[in-house]
Amino acid sequence: MPGLSQQLLRRKPIAPPRGDHEGPELARSLGTFSLMMFGVGATVGTGIFFVLQEAVPDAGPAVVVSFVVAGIAAGLSALCYAELASSIPVSGSTYSFTYHSMGELMAMVIAACVLLEYGVAASAVAVGWSGYFNELLDSTIGVALPDALSYSPVPYEDNVTGLVNLPAVVLVLLCTVLLVRGASESARVNSIMVLVKLGVLMLFVVVALTAFEADRFDGFFASGSAGISAAAGTIFFSFIGLDAVSTAGEEVRDPQRALPRAIMGALAIVVAVYLLVAFAGVGSQPLAEFSSDEQQSAGLSVILENITGSSVPGTIVAAGAVISIFSVTLVTLYGQTRILFAMGRDRMLPDRFAAVSSRTLTPTFNTVVVGIVVALIAGFVPADYLWDTVSIGTLVAFSVVAISILILRRTQPDLERPFRVPGYPVTPVLTIAACAYVLSGLAAVTWLIFGTWLAVVLVFYAVWGRHHSRLQTGEHEGASL
Repeated sequence: MPGLSQQLLRRKPIAPPRGDHEGPELARSLGTFSLMMFGVGATVGTGIFFVLQEAVPDAGPAVVVSFVVAGIAAGLSALCYAELASSIPVSGSTYSFTYHSMGELMAMVIAACVLLEYGVAASAVAVGWSGYFNELLDSTIGVALPDALSYSPVPYEDNVTGLVNLPAVVLVLLCTVLLVRGASESARVNSIMVLVKLGVLMLFVVVALTAFEADRFDGFFASGSAGISAAAGTIFFSFIGLDAVSTAGEEVRDPQRALPRAIMGALAIVVAVYLLVAFAGVGSQPLAEFSSDEQQSAGLSVILENITGSSVPGTIVAAGAVISIFSVTLVTLYGQTRILFAMGRDRMLPDRFAAVSSRTLTPTFNTVVVGIVVALIAGFVPADYLWDTVSIGTLVAFSVVAISILILRRTQPDLERPFRVPGYPVTPVLTIAACAYVLSGLAAVTWLIFGTWLAVVLVFYAVWGRHHSRLQTGEHEGASL
């Protein structure tokens, strides 16, 4: 029996790119375009449809700089993800990369980060989607759901409360049903929704620029570096789509080529769209209007209604959000299930989390579990409690990916790397520094929530996971320290 320190530091051996993993396998049915749309689908929409009105009160017009800061951190991280995804194309993303590079204990720490990241992100987006759904109902048929069925019962400052956020629950359950049907079906639906989303956002940019006034950028840096950092921390969670691409490693045809291309392509689209919408949005209305209650429920559609005096453009944006933000929830739920699948196959969770349907080749049990848990969070917790909690999981995960690059370059110098991080070792070091800067802007309560969740996961590992791990039972040959 290995000692405690050996258990905590043992590393999972790297399997060949196309299989030979112990346990169940997933079907390889995805190509580069589908993967790229996964990345865009998980990011564009989350940051723009909802977070602009959250971030502008912190940074003022310099919110554009906050998007740049978050984009630089995400871009550096994307380069690191591209290298690891091309050399270790497996399910599990950051969790699996860390297990190979830093050992079992750190893999569980990162599992806590990414499970928090994906689960809370899916819930937060579903809550925001509910606001757009009500906006669309009201502007098209003049009817909206009552507050009791539109808001959670948990109070947050002066927000409206109800019994349950029913639209958010329904959205999560619909996505769960689609994921159970199969990855290729989900990818096709997601690609259509992403194209709709991009078209709607370009409509917003064009209309918003008709009301653009340069003096709305006066006092550009009035909020100072603290405001920019705080806004960047809130914005950063919207870049989790890049990580979602790498969770699909085992379901990709030609993963060593497709994964890096999809990650970098998704990054380019995301950054360009975010900056365009942020610039047009800030220039189109006074800053004070970004923090109103009405803006909080459905931001971009309200901006267009204020500009045009007509409900038609806002209705189109609301309709686009209702259709396309489905894809954000879909992809983040997908990422969550594939991380749990990898953990179940490693026996860090019970075997049922790695059970694969013989008909659809999807992890049905864990998909249903994820859907139920996320639906409960979306139905009963306000989005205000969720935004920054997502950011902290993302930032820690991105930092550890960069650290894994540094470690594997030394411990596995002969590992096949179809894509190599340019500017090594400067790029990984800058990634860590950029993530640390954004982390510094997060509130103390966010760290408290994160620390509590991390403690829960580590207690589970100490009591159950380390005793059932495949490395503990000797089913992984060649495990190393």
